[in-house]
Formats: sequence, structure tokens, C-alpha cells
Amino acid sequence: MAENKSIDISPKHDSGVLKEIIKEGEGTELPPPGSKVKVHYVGTLLDGTQFDSSRDRSQPFEFDLGKGSVIKAWDIGVATMKKGEVAMLTCAPEYAYGKQGSAPTIPPDSTLKFEVEVISWKGEDLSPGKDGDIERLQITLGDGFSTPNDGAMVEVKLVGEYDNRIFDEREVSFSLGEGSDINIIEGVERALEKFKKGETSRLTIKPKYAFGINGYAEFGIPPNATVQYTVTLKSFEKAKESWSLDSEEKVQQG
Repeated sequence: MAENKSIDISPKHDSGVLKEIIKEGEGTELPPPGSKVKVHYVGTLLDGTQFDSSRDRSQPFEFDLGKGSVIKAWDIGVATMKKGEVAMLTCAPEYAYGKQGSAPTIPPDSTLKFEVEVISWKGEDLSPGKDGDIERLQITLGDGFSTPNDGAMVEVKLVGEYDNRIFDEREVSFSLGEGSDINIIEGVERALEKFKKGETSRLTIKPKYAFGINGYAEFGIPPNATVQYTVTLKSFEKAKESWSLDSEEKVQQG
């Protein structure tokens, strides 16, 4: 009898998502939550009937990991896969399309099998124009749901790197929106508005939101340089929204 090499990777250990590695991936890095992952996949029913395949379309599929844009089994399974890895995910109905199925190809209460290959991933795009100018790869997830607003007092640890050289490493507290006073670039400030307390993320920031066309000689940054920052939001205190300020505070703020 052939050995079953599948492991249960479902959060509840209820055999809802079983994974069998077909081809090992590269290195140790895994795609973090929020990253845009590019995959190839072939989906079949338990009887072997194929219902979908990106390979047949010769077009990889991209999705935002951990955002609920795909079935639960994918968010769970792909998060455990390395670049280049190929795995078979066996997905119970409650982690797939449930009692409804997905007409006309997937009947109700279907257990599905997906052969998935992780091709690559890139950071979550936090730039205002969604043009990749500020990318975030989360290393440690933060706590809760609250994030700093404009004017919030933030306490951060940051390490800035360019060309594999650390140019800035410090722990600082400042009011969000006034970081330029202490040489905190706009890209870091904009990204911090999406951070939760305790989060550590690696940011890749293009010149527009970094040091621009002039660079920054004091840090040894040339013109038009893309830089990386590893940032931890240690704590923050939200600024009061203008509608909640009393009259004296509004005068002081104005």
C-alpha cells in the first residue's frame, strides 16, 4: 500500500486542507500575507474530472494572499509554499465551495484537488497610484485591526538599506505626517498608515516616495535610488479626529 505523504495544514487540524509536496521549492522564504502571488494550477474533482487549469490557458493566475479573494484552502495552502514548489492540495468542501458548489463544473459538497505551482510573489502595493512605488512584505503580523492616522504619535524601529548597505538604523518617535523633520521619507510614513501595532515589514520604496531626483548625500543615496526599509511599529497613539476636538484644541491645532 502506497504511503500517504499528505500532511494536514488546516488551522483546526480537521483534515480540511491536506498538502502533498510534489516538487520541493527554493530556499526557505514563504509568501507573506498581502503579497501578490503568481501561480499555475490544475483543479480536479476526486474522480479526476478536470474543471479548471491555468496551464491550459498558458496564463498564470495572480491573487492577493490572505485577503479572501480565493477559496480558504488556497489562502492556507499557498502560504506554506516556497518559490518553485509544486504541491497537491486536497480541499474539503468547507474550505472550498461548500454546500453551494460552483455551477456548472463543481457540484455541491465537493472535495477538490488542486495541483499548485508557486511561480513568484511580490509585495503588497501601498502606493497611492497603485503603481508599485511602495511595496510591503510583512515579516511579523501586527495585533488587532487599528492603524495609525495622520498626526498619530508613532514609535518605530527602522533599518534603511541601499545596495546591500545599511544607511539608517534607529528607533524614533514622531507625529505621522511630520517625519521629514527627522529624515523619515514619505514612503515610510504612507506605509505606516497601514501598519498594526507590533508589525514588522520590509518596504521597497521607489525614488518618488524616497529621496527623489536629488538623492541624499548624508546617507550616501544617489539620485533616483530605490531603497528598502525594515520597519517595526512598536506602538502608536491615534490623533484625535477634527470632529472630536473641543474648541480649545481646535484653536491650538489651527
